[in-house]
Amino acid sequence: MIVVRWRKRNQPNSTAGLHLRCEELVQDLALDQHSGLNIDDLCAVVGERRGRAVRLVPMRLPAGSPDGLWISTSSEEFIVFEERLAPIHGRQVILHELGHAVCDHHATEVMAPDASRLLLPSLDPEMVRRTLGREHSHTDAEIEAEYVGSLLSSYVNSWMPQREWHVPPELRELAKRLSALEHPSSREP
Repeated sequence: MIVVRWRKRNQPNSTAGLHLRCEELVQDLALDQHSGLNIDDLCAVVGERRGRAVRLVPMRLPAGSPDGLWISTSSEEFIVFEERLAPIHGRQVILHELGHAVCDHHATEVMAPDASRLLLPSLDPEMVRRTLGREHSHTDAEIEAEYVGSLLSSYVNSWMPQREWHVPPELRELAKRLSALEHPSSREP
């Protein structure tokens, strides 16, 4: 049996000041200087702060697995999320996983590097450790990630990173009218 737990780097296991710590981390991103951020823009800001690109990876995850996963490598960060989630749920999952990155969480070791190489030879042992070494419960790290994700949500618009939406022909007129309500200058006389 593998036990997985998050722990905070260089932080005591205490909830005192948790909200303040999270608010300071989000303030340090200087997001108020950006306006109209989307999820991709936020990933770019977090990636710049962490010194490596943050990539979103929508995919169908196996039943019973978490809805999201943050994988940090030496050169890139990956936010894997269940592509079949409702857009608002998917957005919160992404923001939660970005919260782990912003908080600089890391995982406890669950598998020695030699065992990792033996069982998962095509994967970097350090990445396996960071990915598997997690506890998905009410730990400080999970609470911090959720709180930071909620704070980040106030800086981004409400849509997922999907840029094109298929509108069936029979609904195009309705979509055009609804879009005109959002952007009054695009209304036809």
